[in-house]
Amino acid sequence: MHPITVIEMLMSAALIFLLFVTAFLLPAKIRRLSIIAASSATVLILLFFALRPFWIDYHVSRKTEQLNHYLERKYPGQEWKISRRIGRQYNPYHLMVEFENEKGWTYTYSVVDEKNICQSVWTPPEGRLPNQGEHFERNECE
Repeated sequence: MHPITVIEMLMSAALIFLLFVTAFLLPAKIRRLSIIAASSATVLILLFFALRPFWIDYHVSRKTEQLNHYLERKYPGQEWKISRRIGRQYNPYHLMVEFENEKGWTYTYSVVDEKNICQSVWTPPEGRLPNQGEHFERNECE
């Protein structure tokens, strides 16, 4: 498990523990209501951790589709491979593109929405500059 995930889970567990301790220390009149609130917060946090991977995968698939449409319009007749870095430390919405006719070059695209797609990182082969790439784009992300 990635350290960021461990920290998130420990902080969530500490928050849940604090909520339940506070709920049990409150007067009897409002104890039941506060335990219900702490239980609800626990369920919401568990749902967050359970659903987040599916949410990210759904959005990555949509953004990959949007990037494919963008590349089809910009570079008709060419072929490419879209991938992404796996891991919590990497932004899942930065998609890496390798064009078939330009081996050794990797272009990383940031996909905000269908209208806002831009290259954010260029990885040329050793000894080459980014602007020497056939698919180099100099445009700013909004």
